[in-house]
Amino acid sequence: MEFTGKVIAVLPLRSGTSARGEWKSQSFVVEDAVSGQYPRKLCFDVWGEDKLQQFNIQMGQTLTVSFDIDAHEYQGRWFNSIRAWRVVPATEGVAPAPASTPVPPPAPAATADFGTS
Repeated sequence: MEFTGKVIAVLPLRSGTSARGEWKSQSFVVEDAVSGQYPRKLCFDVWGEDKLQQFNIQMGQTLTVSFDIDAHEYQGRWFNSIRAWRVVPATEGVAPAPASTPVPPPAPAATADFGTS
């Protein structure tokens, strides 16, 4: 899934140690400006120091975020997780327009005369 919006919040960096080793994570909030009166917002997580450095997300940037949604259970309650796996400036996420080439006009439609009764 993808979402494009402007970064409106950068939450504090979280870190810790698990059975797999040390980890770092940070959450960001982007807002979709084209939704009109009630803009949609997305809070997503970036996991790993390497990804945090690679994405280098800054307040005010307009980004296209590719993400996965997952849910997990903890003590009988369910929680959603939105994890980004790709983050690019919005202009990079858009494919360039193809070079303009002349397009031939459509062929005239064939008509059949079935006669009138």
